[in-house]
Amino acid sequence: MAFFDLSLDELKTYRPARTEPADFDAFWKSTLEEARAHPLNASFERVDYGLSAQEMFDVTYSGFGGQPIKGWLILPAGAKHPLPCVVEYIGYGGGRSLPIDWLLWSSAGYAHFIMDTRGQGSTWSPGDTPDLYADGGNAHYPGSMTKGILDPQHYYYRRVFTDAARAIDAARSHPAVDASRIAVTGGSQGGGITIAAAGLVPDVTAALPDVPFLCHYRRATELVDTFPYKEIAEYCHTHRNKIETVFETLSYFDGVNFAARSHAKALFSTALMDQVCPPSTVFAAYNHWAGEKDIEVYPYNGHEGGGSYQTAEKLKFLKSIW
Repeated sequence: MAFFDLSLDELKTYRPARTEPADFDAFWKSTLEEARAHPLNASFERVDYGLSAQEMFDVTYSGFGGQPIKGWLILPAGAKHPLPCVVEYIGYGGGRSLPIDWLLWSSAGYAHFIMDTRGQGSTWSPGDTPDLYADGGNAHYPGSMTKGILDPQHYYYRRVFTDAARAIDAARSHPAVDASRIAVTGGSQGGGITIAAAGLVPDVTAALPDVPFLCHYRRATELVDTFPYKEIAEYCHTHRNKIETVFETLSYFDGVNFAARSHAKALFSTALMDQVCPPSTVFAAYNHWAGEKDIEVYPYNGHEGGGSYQTAEKLKFLKSIW
């Protein structure tokens, strides 16, 4: 790896013009209204994995279209309620796995809600939520990035971002959770979902997106030749006459546009050698963020970002606001 994007000085001021459809807000308002017309039906079934320091719950709630979404809720055992809650979203291809893989935030004294990602969870981490949506839409390149990409109503991330907003609703519905103290976080795809969730649910307290995906799509596809952005490039390579339609759809799902609507206190991270989620795409969202913000930059790292160093920064960040 080597430096390949803008210099750090250029990145700090990189604030590209946003490509935003005129009905962006109306689109998302109606999408969330449709989802919330269905009962949340959040259920929390206690599970025992042999740990004494945490209480664990197998969660099911209604996401997009009223369809069931799985998750975990993990609480520090014996803690005084209600607790601030960290809602976490998962990287591309991964699923919720087992709750024993998610012990950080409860160990720090927070409630921790993990959302399974519909239709994913068969690559590096197992998931339990199918994508039940029958869109009857376009043929797509293998993966999730081009499912329904010719129409924002049918695009895959319309469902995922709606599930993410409903995950916050589900977390808030549990009596152990302080509904006024919600943070959202995740890395890569999870970071992109974090930005969207903070834009869609404006009263979340904090957002902590790490090396976020799903931002400034067009630049990403023109700058790097790596997956998952390459799924979009490969689709456009084959469907030469659909390129503008593709990017018109993606403008409804661009983290840069959600960032402009996000007022939560934010801690971003990026890595200057990240050839999966290029730093200029991260800074594009960061520099448009409407709320108080800071960013950690890791010059000699790739998509792994700051790793444990960034985790330590996130723990300090939340401690400073709660």
